[in-house]
Amino acid sequence: MFILIIFADIFINMIIVKTREEIELMRESALIVSKTLGMLAKEVKPGVTTLFLDQMAEEFIRDHGAVPGFLGLYNFPNTLCMSPNEQVVHGIPNKDPLVEGDIISIDCGAVKNEFYGDHAYTFEVGEVAPETRKLLEVTKESLYVGIREFKMGNRVGDVGYAIQKHCEAHGYGIVRELVGHGLGRKMHEDPEMPNYGKRGRGKKFIEGQVVAIEPMINLGTHKIKQHKDGWTITTQDNKPSAHFEHNVAIVDGNPELLSTFAYIYEALDIVSDEENEFRQEALIL
Repeated sequence: MFILIIFADIFINMIIVKTREEIELMRESALIVSKTLGMLAKEVKPGVTTLFLDQMAEEFIRDHGAVPGFLGLYNFPNTLCMSPNEQVVHGIPNKDPLVEGDIISIDCGAVKNEFYGDHAYTFEVGEVAPETRKLLEVTKESLYVGIREFKMGNRVGDVGYAIQKHCEAHGYGIVRELVGHGLGRKMHEDPEMPNYGKRGRGKKFIEGQVVAIEPMINLGTHKIKQHKDGWTITTQDNKPSAHFEHNVAIVDGNPELLSTFAYIYEALDIVSDEENEFRQEALIL
């Protein structure tokens, strides 16, 4: 779940280091979200409503010993942020059916053992336009490009710069007003994690730090607008936007994934080794 920079006063103004034990508890929370997204993967298809998917997710999270992390947070009304097509993030689930050719960002949070898990994946609904599929591919690539820079001695600007450079090379717009964040006992902790920046700038990363890195990338302009519901954010030119998010800890100086897209890939019969370099051992499904 992203945060608007204009709401930055909700952040704790210090990095809260997690112990190894706390990181393992956070992994449990993250994997509940990962499994929820994997469960939803086969349900994302033409004719299905986002409200139906939201209800499925809430039941699944509670059945796995956790509670929805977004429901009621800052008065958000649902379990999932469901953002189709030109919606960047924070779309509210409704009764409108998905249509062939749509894309939809599903952002999910869960709380277990007092810690949050929070990540997102943008799904294709049936066959999508080639330029839209390319946007999704590049945005997901940029997520791992950014994660690679999240290590001891680097700074916030190194992650943002890497994501920005990768996406702007393809002519895409990088959203400025929405950023990733630290994660822990609160959904939003220090530091803010923009998807743009300059190398060597910003807070330095330290051992035991946990963040949510989440590129929000637009096919056209980087400019966005907020709707009257107080939540929904769309691109200003109404072109598609993509959103992918992982939870990452610094362990032994290097980035280690707490979340995974493996459950999604298993459901959709996708073969990928993109996460391997960020795991100390193989993930057992």
